[in-house]
Amino acid sequence: MDNLKSTTHRRGFLGTVAAGAAAIGLSALASPLSLTAAMKNPPYRDDLSGFEGWLGKIKGNHKQLFDSPNPHGGLTLAWTRVFLMTNPPNDACAVLVLRHESIPLAFPDSIWAKYSFGEMFKVTDDATKAAAVRNPYFNAKPGELMLPDMGIDGLLKSGVLIGVCDMAITVYSGQAAKKMNLDPAVVKKEWEDAVLPGIQLVPSGVMAVNRVQEHGCSYCFAG
Repeated sequence: MDNLKSTTHRRGFLGTVAAGAAAIGLSALASPLSLTAAMKNPPYRDDLSGFEGWLGKIKGNHKQLFDSPNPHGGLTLAWTRVFLMTNPPNDACAVLVLRHESIPLAFPDSIWAKYSFGEMFKVTDDATKAAAVRNPYFNAKPGELMLPDMGIDGLLKSGVLIGVCDMAITVYSGQAAKKMNLDPAVVKKEWEDAVLPGIQLVPSGVMAVNRVQEHGCSYCFAG
């Protein structure tokens, strides 16, 4: 049943993306110039300087990409931490790409509470045994996580390069806006502005997964 729910959720996400792409395609039939204009608006991003600079930080002899489409109960963070714990200090580089259902890990408690991320992304707070209204993987209390410094804050301090998918932010913020009768553009900007300091907004998670490997990282599915 869990697999069925997960598959349904993924289909809904892809359906929303496909609907947007279809809308762009139909408008292009009416006017070729409209396609060019649409491509310059979100979710497409023209300015990749920040993203390219982020990729340029990938260094070291041991470089690993952790591809996370689902937080997997925090294991996606634990695996990233274990990689650092079991490699020579200062000679390993870990890159964590948060895409699809892992994007809430990139946001502060205020966004989790306001937009009911625990319910939206099916994340339970182990401390309350209810849908999380905070980011349980950021600034966690001692003993809440299975490994020391495996939270988002700990990984960032350890030098892990973390990216979050802007395409997924576009889709999920749009869904939240519709449910709450809010302006999708306003909600999306609020989400983008709220991304935790140190986390890079990437055009799409799948694009980042590709580019990070092109920069020499081995691949590890972490979701």
